[in-house]
Amino acid sequence: MTEPLRPFRADHVGSLLRTEPLKKARQQYSEGEIPGTELKKVEDQEIDKIIEKQLEVGLKSITDGEFRRSYWHFDFLENLTGIEDYEPEIGLTFNGVETKKHDVKVVGKVKFNPEHPHFEHFDYLHKKVNGRAASKVSIPSPNQLFHPNILNQEIYPDIYEYAKDVSEAYRQSILKFYDLGCRYLQIDDVYWAGLAATTQLIKNRERTAEEKEEAIKLAAKVVNDALAELPEDLLITTHICRGNYQSSWAITGGYEPIAKDLFTEKLQGFFLEYDDNRSGDFEPLRHFNRDDAYIVLGLFTSKTGELENKQNILDRLDEATKYVSKEQLCLSPQCGFASTEEGNILSEEDQWKKLSYVIETAKEVYGEL
Repeated sequence: MTEPLRPFRADHVGSLLRTEPLKKARQQYSEGEIPGTELKKVEDQEIDKIIEKQLEVGLKSITDGEFRRSYWHFDFLENLTGIEDYEPEIGLTFNGVETKKHDVKVVGKVKFNPEHPHFEHFDYLHKKVNGRAASKVSIPSPNQLFHPNILNQEIYPDIYEYAKDVSEAYRQSILKFYDLGCRYLQIDDVYWAGLAATTQLIKNRERTAEEKEEAIKLAAKVVNDALAELPEDLLITTHICRGNYQSSWAITGGYEPIAKDLFTEKLQGFFLEYDDNRSGDFEPLRHFNRDDAYIVLGLFTSKTGELENKQNILDRLDEATKYVSKEQLCLSPQCGFASTEEGNILSEEDQWKKLSYVIETAKEVYGEL
């Protein structure tokens, strides 16, 4: 299947609500009632079903729904060499809602892991899609490893040495996905949204203006170094996320503080959340002075099943064209439907209706996907 090297006019971030059979099997596995082989069998069966469902509703980018993961990020990060998971005292906080207690930390030099389980997961997806659409994989951005609680100054007293190792581990990981047939890879990045937030806390104090600027510059460099010398026929996009846990959120702030540097990342697509007022207005898009990339407007929320007013969507799309040409815009939900296995508070039926609605709207605007 040959597709243009751009996000699709109607695209999606990637995660999907876990099905009831999958939830049951994962619970049974965690309680020791079934072996890993039985869990994998159920995962395979449920992934097969959601591949077909995505094709049925008309999506052109197909994911495994992240059905083999508990989290959008930890499952990938903790399988890199030099990174381990652990249980902190408290979970992350999302607008008053606390997640399960889980995090990762640096325990050694960060390196590429050729046995990373996500490679096998993508291989399964790619073979099942079998050329009928683009097999898409989403992984957390390398910037996710720069949260202060993850850094280890004893192992890496020089943050730029750390950045070099992280970027190289990612670059080799991306090349491995490519070797397995991946031509559409997305890096999900909450760290950038944190840098855009009005208040940026590091180790229980607010960042200084100088620290903010240094962190922003480094964030762009880390990604660009990870993307160095990759094959030209590999589409890589990013999704800037403000938090997505059981229909709640974590970060507020528009894109203005980061836009100029964010858009220097050598990517072909930027998935930006614009489903509510927390995202600010479109004015930061004036910094998108590029003809080699696309903006994917997340105008549809994945947090509820209610369908947006179509005229409002069309009006907002028209407003965005003041800063970015219509031909460089695409549409999607603002985030995935299940960044963690708990999922957002809506039904599977609502999820598919929402995705169908995005596709319907994009076809009205562009006549194609």
